[in-house]
Amino acid sequence: MKNKKSKTVYIGLSADLIHQGHLNIIAEGCKLGKVIVGLLTDEAIASYKRLPLIAFNERKLIVENLKGVDKVIPQTTLDYIPNLKQIKPDFVVHGDDWKTGVQKEVRQRVIEILAEWGGQLVEPKYTEGISSTDLISAVKAQGITPGKRMETLRRLIASKPVVRILEAHNGLTGLIVEKTSIDKNGQKIEFDGIWESSLTDSTSKGKPDTELVDFSSRFSTIEEILEVTTKPIIVDGDTGGRIDHFKFRVKTLERLGVSAI
Repeated sequence: MKNKKSKTVYIGLSADLIHQGHLNIIAEGCKLGKVIVGLLTDEAIASYKRLPLIAFNERKLIVENLKGVDKVIPQTTLDYIPNLKQIKPDFVVHGDDWKTGVQKEVRQRVIEILAEWGGQLVEPKYTEGISSTDLISAVKAQGITPGKRMETLRRLIASKPVVRILEAHNGLTGLIVEKTSIDKNGQKIEFDGIWESSLTDSTSKGKPDTELVDFSSRFSTIEEILEVTTKPIIVDGDTGGRIDHFKFRVKTLERLGVSAI
C-alpha cells in the first residue's frame, strides 16, 4: 500500500490565465499525493479552440512555480492517454465540468485506462462563476500590443496544420474576422487572422486596383482594422512601390504590429 507521499496525482491543464479554479484543483490534488501537471501544448489547445494567449514555455514557467505542483510535463494532445500510460498515476483530478461537451469522450477513456492499474478519477465540483475563456475575452477586449500581435502568426503556423485567414478592408469587416466562430462536433472553429488586400481596399473606395489608392490611404485602413481587432494581420504590399520607399513602409507596418507583407 502506497502512503500519501508516494502516490502520484495527474492534473491536465491549459492554464492560459491562472485563476481560482486552477488553484482549487491543484489544492485537491495535493491532498492525495504528489502533483504532476500535464500542461497542454499550444498545438493541443489549438486543435479544439483558439491559440492560447500565452505561449507554452511561458505557461510552463508559471505553473512550475505554483504552490503544490511537483512537476510539469507537456501534454501534446487533448487525449490524456499517452501521458497516463507512461506515468500510471494513482489519481487523475479534473473538475466535474467535463462530463459533457468536447471532453466527454476523453473523460471516459481516462476512466478506462485508470482501471488497468487500479487508478481513480477524482472530480471536485467545478468552480462556478469563473472561466478562462471569459477572462481571456475580457483581456483581449482591452486590445493587444503590436509586438504580441505580430508574433502570433508564427505561433499559429507552428501550432496548426491549417491557418484560416479572411480578408478585411475596414473596421467592420475586421470585426467579422475577429468575432465569427462556429461550434462543430464540440470544437470551436474560427478565423485565425486577417488579410488586408490591395484589391478589396481599392474596390471598397470605388477605384481600380492599379495602385491608385496610395499607401498613405492604406495605412489609414490598416490602423482602422488594428484598432478593433487582436488577431494577426497580413498586408498585401502590391508591387511594393518605389524600392527606396519600401523599406520605410515595412518599418511602419512592423511598428503597427503587422505580421507579414
